[in-house]
Amino acid sequence: MTFARRVFLVAGLYGLVVLLPQYFFEGRIAERTPPAITHPEYFYGFIGVALAWQIVFLLIARDPVRYRVMMVPSVLEKASFGFAAVALCVQGRLNGEMLAAGLIDLVLGTLFVVSYLRTSTPPIAPAPQKP
Repeated sequence: MTFARRVFLVAGLYGLVVLLPQYFFEGRIAERTPPAITHPEYFYGFIGVALAWQIVFLLIARDPVRYRVMMVPSVLEKASFGFAAVALCVQGRLNGEMLAAGLIDLVLGTLFVVSYLRTSTPPIAPAPQKP
């Protein structure tokens, strides 16, 4: 198994394990980190979009060469939360648990960049010859 396959497989599985249970934790999140979620559409929308990306990661893991181009927005997906988490932590607006999640995303994003660089582009099929 190639490096990119492993990275994207682990990222996709990790994301599913971390995100799926959140559909059932809205109340618990409100208790642990008040105030309550005031806009549940953003909360559930975020989880849905994030879960969709986990499926993208699993697709990339199946054929990294074919889906290499999708590694670029995958890096952006990880960086957007990772850098936001660091910035919010520096401002004192984020707890340590969420900072850890953001740092994991930054590590995964870095591994996505390495995967992109280590994965060759798919070969171009030669044009059919005319008889």
